[in-house]
Amino acid sequence: MASDRYACHCDGYPGLCPLGGITMTPKPADTLRAPALTCSLSSGATDVPLIEQTLGDFFDAIVARQPEHEALVSAHQHQRYSYRALQTASNQLASALLGLGLKPGERVGIWSHNNAQWLLMQLATAKVGLILVNINPAYRVAELGYALNKVACKVLVTMARFKTSDYLGMLRELAPELDTAQPGALQAARLPHLRTVVWLDEPGQADEAPGLLRFSTLLASGDAADPRLETIASTLRASDPINIQFTSGTTGFPKGATLTHRNILNNGFFIGEAMKLTSKDRLCIPVPLYHCFGMVLGNLACLTHGATIVYPSDGFDALAVLQTVQDEKCTGLHGVPTMFIAELDHPRFAEFDLTSLRTGIMAGSPCPIEVMKRVMRDMHMLEVTIAYGMTETSPVSCQSSTTTPLEKRVATVGLVQPHLQVKVIDPVSGETVAPGVSGELCTRGYSVMHGYWEDPVRTAEAIDEQGWMHTGDLATMDIEGYVNIVGRIKDMVIRGGENIYPREIEEFLYRHPQIQDVQVVGIPDPKYGEELCAWIIAKPGQTLSEIEVKAFCKGQIAHYKVPRYIRFVSGFPMTVTGKIQKFKIRDDMKQQLGLQEDKTA
Repeated sequence: MASDRYACHCDGYPGLCPLGGITMTPKPADTLRAPALTCSLSSGATDVPLIEQTLGDFFDAIVARQPEHEALVSAHQHQRYSYRALQTASNQLASALLGLGLKPGERVGIWSHNNAQWLLMQLATAKVGLILVNINPAYRVAELGYALNKVACKVLVTMARFKTSDYLGMLRELAPELDTAQPGALQAARLPHLRTVVWLDEPGQADEAPGLLRFSTLLASGDAADPRLETIASTLRASDPINIQFTSGTTGFPKGATLTHRNILNNGFFIGEAMKLTSKDRLCIPVPLYHCFGMVLGNLACLTHGATIVYPSDGFDALAVLQTVQDEKCTGLHGVPTMFIAELDHPRFAEFDLTSLRTGIMAGSPCPIEVMKRVMRDMHMLEVTIAYGMTETSPVSCQSSTTTPLEKRVATVGLVQPHLQVKVIDPVSGETVAPGVSGELCTRGYSVMHGYWEDPVRTAEAIDEQGWMHTGDLATMDIEGYVNIVGRIKDMVIRGGENIYPREIEEFLYRHPQIQDVQVVGIPDPKYGEELCAWIIAKPGQTLSEIEVKAFCKGQIAHYKVPRYIRFVSGFPMTVTGKIQKFKIRDDMKQQLGLQEDKTA
C-alpha cells in the first residue's frame, strides 16, 4: 500500500498533533492509486507516528492550546464544560479517588448510561493510573457480581435508577451489608473486593442511600491542585492498562478485554482523522459510553482533535437526537444502523433542521446499503464513514474516509487504519486467501488488546503467536484493499451444501419499499441441514405478507437463498449497543417450530 495515503487534520496544534504541529497537505486516501494486491493482506500507512503519551498528558496538551473552547455539552443534564473546566473537574475527581485509598493499577467500575460524570471518570482514572471497568447497564444481579469479582473492583460508581431498572436495589441484593456499612468501608460476602459504592446524584437531589457515597460529595473532597497527580502522572506509561470492557459473547462467561492508553488514544485519534475532525466540529454521541463506540469513536475522537462532545440523552432517544443536533448545530452524528433507522422514520423527522451535519460513523453491526444512502441524502451526512472493529482491537481496524467513493462506502468497511495490518485467511488452513475470496479476518498492530484480564488461555485462543487477532468475522478483500464483512463464521448457513451469507439476503430484502428492517438466520432442517428464516419489521403503516416477500425474491436471487420461514415482528432482540442477538432469533424459531440441532453434524 502507498505510504503517503495519510493526511493530518488536527489544525497543527503543538502538543496535540503527533507530527509536532505540522499540517500535511491533504492527500485523500481514496484518490491515490496503490499497487493491486496479489493476496488478501493489507498494511496501513506509517508516516504519521503513533502517540506514545498517556491519555492524561495528551489531554492536558489540548487544554493548554484551547482552554476556553467548549469541550462537552450534556444536553439532558443542561451542563456545559470548557476544556479548562473539564480538566479542573477531572483533576479534582482524580484527587478524590486517591483520597479513597486507591493506587495505580487498581480497578474502578462504572455502571451508568451517558452523562458528564462518565467522561469525568474516564479522564480522572486515566490521570492517576486507575483502570476504568465499563459495566454494561443491561447487566443484572448475577452478571454484575461476576464482573465486579472477576477484575476485583474496589470502587463502583453507579446510577441510582434508570426507567424501570433499580440499580441500587440490585446492588443491595448482592451486598445487603450496605445497609449498615459506613461509606467506603463495605465488607460484603458476595463482593469481597468492593469497598466503596458511589451513586450519581443530581444537584439538589435529597435522597439518602445508606452505605453509599454521593458523587457530588466525592467530587467536592478532591483538590484539583493535588501534588500527587503530577507525581503519579510521571510514573505512568502509554503501555499501561487503562480500561477493561467485557465482551458480550453468546456462550460462556464474558471476557474482560484489557486496553491500554496506547490502544485507545491512538485509535481515537486515527478515527477522528478519517472523519477530518477539527476543533470546529461538534459530535452528537447517542451511542453508549460503556462501549468502545461511545468511549473511543466518540469521546476520544473528539478530545484528540479539540472538538466538542455532545450527549443528547442518557439512553438512546431518537427525538432527543434530532432535537439536539438542531439545537447544538452538530456537525457529526454517530449511531448503529437501528438508531439511524429510528431517527429517519421518526414521525417528526421532517420538522428538524439537520443541515449542520457533515460526518459521523455508522458501525456496531452490518450497515444496510439502503440505510446508508438515506443517511447521506436525508440527514445531509455526505461525509459519513463506516467503521469496523471489535472491543479487543480498541476497536477500529478498518474505516472508510470522507472521500471514499460512494460505491465503496456503501459496500465495504473501508481500508485498514494506519499502523495496522489486516488479512483474510482460510479458517481451516490458516493460509492467506486471494483477493475476493472469503475467509476469516485477522488484524495486527498497536490496537490489539493487552489481553483478557487474568485469562491467558482465552487470550492465546484469540491472539496467535504472530500477534494476529482472530476476529471470527467472515470477510473479503478486493485488490485495492477494501474490506467487506460478509458475516460471522458461526452465522454462515450451509443449506444442502450451499454456503449462504445471511447479510447478502438482508441487503436484498432492504430494497423492498415496505421493509424497514430485516434479520436472516439459519435454523435446523432434517433434509437440507439448515434453512433460512427472515424476521421482518415492516415500515410504519405498511402491511406485508409472506407470499409478497417470496414473490419479491423470485427470479431475483437463487431459489436456495429465498427464506423458507418468514415472520413479521415489531423488533429484534438486541444488546444495549444495538447489536442484534441472532442466536436469540434462532432459539425462538427452533422453539416455535419444534426443531432440534443435528448433533451428528
